[in-house]
Amino acid sequence: MVVNGGKPLKRMKRRVTADFYDFLTFPSPSLAASENFAGGPFRSNVRSFLTKHALLPPPSALFPHLLTWQILFRIGDLTDGPESGPAVVCLDVVEEDVARSRSVYCDQCRVFGWSGHPVCGKRYHFIIKADGSSIGGYHKPCMCCGDILHLSESKCKSCNHVTTTDDVEDWVYHQLESTTHLLHGVVHANGYGHLLRVNGREGGSRFLSGCHIMDFWDRLCKTLGVRKVSVMDVSKKYGLEYRLLHAIMKGHPWYGDWGYKFGSGSYCLTQEAYTSAVESLSNLPLSVFHSQEQQPHSRVQDMISYYQSLSEHELVNIRDLFCFLMGLIHDARKTASKVDDITCKKRRLNASGLSSSWEKSDVERVEEAMIRVLRAVSGSNWVSWRALRGAVCKVASPELLDYCLGELGGKVVYGGMVVNSRCNPQTGVYEFRLEAATGSCYGIIANNNSSGSKYPSEDNLLQCLRYLYDSLLHPQMMLNYVEEGTRTLAMRSAQKLLDCKQFVKDYSPEMFPLSDLYKIRISCQVELVDDSEDSAARIPPELVVLPMNATVSDLKIEAANAFQDVYLMFRRFQVDELLGHGGVDDSTQVKLLLGSKEVVGVRGRCIGKNGLSKFRMERGLERWTVECSCGARDDDGERMLACDTCGVWRHTRCSGIQDIDPVPARFVCPRCQNSDSKPKSSGLCKDETVTNVSASGSCFGNGLPSAF
Repeated sequence: MVVNGGKPLKRMKRRVTADFYDFLTFPSPSLAASENFAGGPFRSNVRSFLTKHALLPPPSALFPHLLTWQILFRIGDLTDGPESGPAVVCLDVVEEDVARSRSVYCDQCRVFGWSGHPVCGKRYHFIIKADGSSIGGYHKPCMCCGDILHLSESKCKSCNHVTTTDDVEDWVYHQLESTTHLLHGVVHANGYGHLLRVNGREGGSRFLSGCHIMDFWDRLCKTLGVRKVSVMDVSKKYGLEYRLLHAIMKGHPWYGDWGYKFGSGSYCLTQEAYTSAVESLSNLPLSVFHSQEQQPHSRVQDMISYYQSLSEHELVNIRDLFCFLMGLIHDARKTASKVDDITCKKRRLNASGLSSSWEKSDVERVEEAMIRVLRAVSGSNWVSWRALRGAVCKVASPELLDYCLGELGGKVVYGGMVVNSRCNPQTGVYEFRLEAATGSCYGIIANNNSSGSKYPSEDNLLQCLRYLYDSLLHPQMMLNYVEEGTRTLAMRSAQKLLDCKQFVKDYSPEMFPLSDLYKIRISCQVELVDDSEDSAARIPPELVVLPMNATVSDLKIEAANAFQDVYLMFRRFQVDELLGHGGVDDSTQVKLLLGSKEVVGVRGRCIGKNGLSKFRMERGLERWTVECSCGARDDDGERMLACDTCGVWRHTRCSGIQDIDPVPARFVCPRCQNSDSKPKSSGLCKDETVTNVSASGSCFGNGLPSAF
């Protein structure tokens, strides 16, 4: 992450940053209570929070339907270098007016089973950009050359391009769809939200880890009274599917560390199927691989044996193996980080006294030169540190040469070779040579590691991790086991874990009590008098906060205001009566009527719904039916296609079409193949977010992914 656009804060601003909130601790658990909105609904909490803590959008903002609030944070006591000011991160909160938005309906709600919710009037995007800049503010980019212009400027001084309002609006919406943000979460006005993006250090963050970002997001959701948050887990670590790897090690996805649990599985998978798959695969004994009576031993057998010999504790099953291997990688990275800190201090100044750093390409260039020298040495001769350094002395500076020599031992080289290093027992001179990466460790050089550790280098550990992941976990690349039944069970379990991407956290159990002891909190479930029968419609209850002496009349007014405030379809909603209390006088106190109950049903009507029916459900206006052979009856985010005869949707994979294969120009489901039904004429996709594959066949793909 580049903070402040890559520019350090000026000295005169350092005192100002001391007043910034600390990203690592804000918001504190006591914040909501101290500001008197603890226990309230999200719709009102978020307004109080922004009014108190965020900078107001500029008065000349071009798009009032996309207001951008801004909060600046310092990151603990971190600084952006020894001569720079504190590290600062910017949180943008984009308040989106859905009625005027380009995207009225929410794809994420559709996938997570919330498609029956009415469309909310507001969506709040919480975004931390990777480049440290703000989406809103007083600047905008030139659509032609990319130069930054002031909000009041329409003509670029560099290229004379005239930027229109539509151009800038396109840019703003592009920011909302970007996959590079360190954080992107969106919460509807009803308190249901989606965590769309978390990118830690592997995703481009300079200071913030994925855990730092998740901790902040979790604290923020609790403070604001968010109800539920979904996440589509498509995260990767070291290039591997992390939801599979983490489930094997911990029994739940990475997001489970913050309370996210199984929400819904693709292909109609259940919580029980997910749990069973975790247990089956993670408890697979390593002994099944050693039972193979083949000589010589396979690579995976030797690799398992090698790590079993390194571990101080017995590695019994796949969970033990991957936990140990990931632990070694974590320790290797911590050690490398300490070495890098020392190395950076040593190479802070170059020969001319100017601040400099070595690019990755510089290091690779020197390493390639050293390896060419080692290749040129005949036989099994060793090359001393001094001789190798002298042979490449003109390639780079002495400091860079010493750094590369220190990292050369254990380096895996193209062609099945590895750089071995040793301290000559007779002369005490440090030496190098190339060796074939064969033998029981298959290129894992640990005993002669230049760091003096008995464990392999980080590069070697990552190579082993990827190989073992492919051999033992990946359903399409899994090695043959002795018993076919064991392999089949493992493949099915691994595929189930990959198919379970939807996870949800329910914040209701963690909701703060009301900060005002003289108020009561009532959950109002609505029933519409003139509602047409629609089994797909689901209207979540809304919280209202009332004085202790509030009457039934007050409750009706506040309930009507709450639903009007949250949902577009309820803009003219009025409450007629309380369910089960129809004959009660409006002057009756709510506390006396309900007693200790905090839930009540209200019946009412929407007056003059003309023009508002399109906001009835997040799934949109179209009526589509999912009926797949796997049991799925709703959109689960996986690729589907519709039968050209009956129009019913089903998974392509369940229809014998692999995900990598194109959808056929014409598709007829098995049921229609056995009947005399006539083809439908539409053949259209079920919504505008789906791509037509052909003139008569169509499909839809995943919702907005979450990359890490």
